[in-house]
Amino acid sequence: MTKRKSATARTADTATAGTVRNEQQSRKPKTKLAQLEAMLRRPSGATIEQISKSLVWQAHSVRGAMSGALKKKQGLTITTEKTDAGRVYRIT
Repeated sequence: MTKRKSATARTADTATAGTVRNEQQSRKPKTKLAQLEAMLRRPSGATIEQISKSLVWQAHSVRGAMSGALKKKQGLTITTEKTDAGRVYRIT
């Protein structure tokens, strides 16, 4: 049999777990799709080249992830704008 923790020990464990969760939330997203979404949510948006370099993906993989995972599966609306720097993609 295992011994039950006292109320003070449980409170200390909960406080520590809350601190760890807060630290994790302030870090960058863990998955590449989450990183892609974060880049597209920036006010300035992101170009295919910026995303490819950041995620170490090829351009066709970036376009596929935006189309399949973000637009079709998550139902997000991605807009594009042609600028001097190239096409800029954003989540609206």
